[in-house]
Amino acid sequence: MTKTTKKTGEKYFEAVGRRKTATARVRLCKSTKTNLMVNDLPLDQYFKIGELAATARRPLAVENAPAHSTVSVRVKGGGISAQADAVAHGLARALTLFEPALRPILKKAGFLRRDPRAKERRKFGLKKARKAPQWSKR
Repeated sequence: MTKTTKKTGEKYFEAVGRRKTATARVRLCKSTKTNLMVNDLPLDQYFKIGELAATARRPLAVENAPAHSTVSVRVKGGGISAQADAVAHGLARALTLFEPALRPILKKAGFLRRDPRAKERRKFGLKKARKAPQWSKR
């Protein structure tokens, strides 16, 4: 969805990415240099583990992606790993709004698919989602 900011009147593209219970709201703007901010911190500072930062940044590495853009992300819920996946999902969805020609590339790479796996709920009479109490004959 294309919107404009109230302060500067600048156009941006907004998308939501999700994974488990984590939700990331991503805003993508055209810019002269690349800038990635997550909850008002630089991406590498928010995701201190390099692997998670690389996971969140991966949709920008596809061919024909914009060379320079400002990305602002608000992420909440879930753990740090789920948040990184949610940021990647939201970033891929925002890139498709920014440049519709990227959709087939991102879709083939699997960035547009929301990972549906989540923790299964605990059922009554069981210790965990599927673990039953020890059975005894007498």
